[in-house]
Amino acid sequence: MHVVVDPDLCQGHGVCESEAPAVFEVGKNHKVTILDDRPPADLRAGVEDAVRFCPTHALSIVDD
Repeated sequence: MHVVVDPDLCQGHGVCESEAPAVFEVGKNHKVTILDDRPPADLRAGVEDAVRFCPTHALSIVDD
């Protein structure tokens, strides 16, 4: 699994960080930083929720 963000779509709502804080962090610039773009499988459910609930659809998962 590879996590991808479209920085042009991200508005810094922070839903991703609340769903998977080990993978996402929203900074003071209101943009997400991916802390681990290839997180372990045990974090997949949180990452999937982050992708699903992102209000601007800025996140995606690419399966390797």
